Amino acid sequence: MTLTRLATDFLTRALPPEVSHELALAALEHGFFPRMDVIDDPVLRTAALGLDFPNPLGMAAGFDKDARAFPALLAMGLGHVETGTVTPLAQPEQARMGRSSTAWASTMLNRMGFNNAGQAAARARLARWRARGGRGIIGVNIGANKSSLNRAADYAHGARCFAGLADYLTVNISSPNTPGLRDLQGPAELARLLDGVMEQLEAAGYAPPVLVKLAPDVASEDLPEIIETCVAHGAAGLIISNTTITRPAGLRSAQAGETGGLSGRPLFDPSTRMLARAWKLAAGRLVLIGAGGVDSGEAAWRKIRAGAALVQLYTGFIYKGPEIIPAILRHVAEKLRAGGFASVDEAAGGGADEWLDE
Repeated sequence: MTLTRLATDFLTRALPPEVSHELALAALEHGFFPRMDVIDDPVLRTAALGLDFPNPLGMAAGFDKDARAFPALLAMGLGHVETGTVTPLAQPEQARMGRSSTAWASTMLNRMGFNNAGQAAARARLARWRARGGRGIIGVNIGANKSSLNRAADYAHGARCFAGLADYLTVNISSPNTPGLRDLQGPAELARLLDGVMEQLEAAGYAPPVLVKLAPDVASEDLPEIIETCVAHGAAGLIISNTTITRPAGLRSAQAGETGGLSGRPLFDPSTRMLARAWKLAAGRLVLIGAGGVDSGEAAWRKIRAGAALVQLYTGFIYKGPEIIPAILRHVAEKLRAGGFASVDEAAGGGADEWLDE
């Protein structure tokens, strides 16, 4: 067993989740992280959102909320890192994260909310990194404060704050831990929100692609109108998906009856099924990022085949550690070559019908 594997097991088994997460962030922020084999394979290079990604695998928002660890995560071989969710004002939250490894491996339940130090702090870190010549694709996931009386204005503020620094922006309207936030997924509210974001970017003179992060619990009959609204109001893509408020029948955990968003392996099937539906409905008009339950190379490959141009992980990284990054990338590269695909783009969506038939 490697030292990295031992350290990962200690963090995930011996310490409370919030403590282990903070220790991991502090270590990454100060340069204490394992040097992984960086997989630089031409077949993995991915053009999406007007950007050239070295590979399709990225870190989902939530791990590096305050833009502290992204340089280390990029150095480990990830193709992109999405920081945030960040809100205009700092929003400290109480520790509310739990693990389950009884019925499902790689499962977490969190109701942290948008706990972060505010957009000014994250912006300062990103600006310093850019000024030093930092290289890599960074997305910024923006949200609204719980106490906000005008949530659309909070998203517009976030767009203005990170214009010129973020390679792409993600509008997070799907966290289950901010009361009423998911109401913004309704077409009228979503249209108003996106219009405000686009106006701010135009005024700032920057046009980074804007993505919308959806919940896996969106009713199937609502998804077509959401997608049409995103296309009509300038969104470049979707991230599918955030955590789920549903609980699978096989989940036997002390936290199973608690409120919050469930991530990890139980999220894989519903999020991938929704991803396949979105791929069909969008018909090439939106770039899709697959997230939810990515804890192996095969899980990442199935996301791609369901329609993902890019894939993100979080809970799988927590449980399996940095070694998961080269393992996933090697597997995807092998699958691409074995299938005769020259790129991820050629493979994306080829297996969507399998999910729609279920």
